[in-house]
Amino acid sequence: MHTKPVKLNMKDADVVYYPAFFNNLKAIDYFKTLYNTINWKQDHITLFGKTHLQPRLTAFFAENLNSYSYSNIVMKPNLFTPELLEIKTTVESHLKLEFTSCLANLYRDGSDSNGWHADNEKELGSQPIIASVSFGAERVFHFKHRHIKEEKRKFVLGDGSLLLMRGDTQKYWLHQVSKTRKNIGKRINLTFRIIA
Repeated sequence: MHTKPVKLNMKDADVVYYPAFFNNLKAIDYFKTLYNTINWKQDHITLFGKTHLQPRLTAFFAENLNSYSYSNIVMKPNLFTPELLEIKTTVESHLKLEFTSCLANLYRDGSDSNGWHADNEKELGSQPIIASVSFGAERVFHFKHRHIKEEKRKFVLGDGSLLLMRGDTQKYWLHQVSKTRKNIGKRINLTFRIIA
């Protein structure tokens, strides 16, 4: 089921990529179910004093009632759906970790994106652990170091893949999924987190 992990050689970071963590059939199945059963919504986001619609749809899930805040958005949790719990359990048992919540993102096409940011909200602790699962269309994922201009990475997040970021990654690196003019399909991204 799981292909060999690829440890990315990044300064001040601990990032591992599992190319086909979920096989193709499982990935297609999960994509369809998540797309149709999650109550996706589009929040307003305020950046540099300007408020506009977030360029993707989101939903937040947790085992408890703790809300999650980023970029002036406060997300109230939904209970995990059976499929999300199944995915979460699979990821947890493989990584030997336990996650409390999941921020789900739906990228409807190439014009949906996620700008430069770090997942460094204080609820995530000093060394956040983020396990990011992708289903659907491939998207290019960019990293850039906060202090060393020439330290950059980019790679494709494939269908059924898992990306694990831990250690000092969020402290020293920013990441993004940029817009593309390519005619590409929908992508669902599940980011499992540990909220204290």
